[in-house]
Amino acid sequence: MREIVLDTETTGINPSDGHRIIEIGALELFNQTPTGEKFHIYINPEREIDAGAVNIHGLTEEFLSDKPVFADVVAGFLEFIGDSQLVIHNAPFDMGFINTELVRLGIAAVPMDRAVDTLTMARRKFPGAQASLDALCRRFEIDNSHRDLHGALVDADLLATVYVELLGGRQRNLSLEPESGKPTADVPATDTAAPGFALNGDPSKFDRPHGPSDEELAAHGALLKRFEDPIWNR
Repeated sequence: MREIVLDTETTGINPSDGHRIIEIGALELFNQTPTGEKFHIYINPEREIDAGAVNIHGLTEEFLSDKPVFADVVAGFLEFIGDSQLVIHNAPFDMGFINTELVRLGIAAVPMDRAVDTLTMARRKFPGAQASLDALCRRFEIDNSHRDLHGALVDADLLATVYVELLGGRQRNLSLEPESGKPTADVPATDTAAPGFALNGDPSKFDRPHGPSDEELAAHGALLKRFEDPIWNR
């Protein structure tokens, strides 16, 4: 599954007040693993930047004065995200700015249901705990020492790691039994064979959806007849 982890920096808090996007950072995940494909752009907002916003991300009007405007980068941005699911921390904020920019250019807005909000995920997983990106990095022991200021690509990179941890971590599927520690319903508790192995030497008792065909069972039975006093019959 392809997903895009995305973050933006802006001139202020609310796009309805005329504030604009000034940086987009996005990276590609495939099956929750970074592929190395990234999209990063600084944007000239053609307006002033709130002092409070500069204190957060450090991007100034002077620095952005020679950067492209959103209309010049929107095609590349939309091509990069494609129709993939978006992973965003506080998705309503970033999606609000992105869609305001798109609508301003006469382009259809991106549906909100395409975005996974990791802020909501964190609050559900850890009720009452701090859920900022920095707090989640501390919780999951993710090194964010290089994050002196907010930066769209830096934050997207950290968020990708946080997102995987919120899903359960990279090794969440390596367990050989349910989290409860109880055997699966399809394998009797008295049987010690793991799912996918014949129970008590009987190939018809396979706990798997792709069980053996009648021809395979017949061939297996013929093979067993060649053994004298097999241990599974004792």
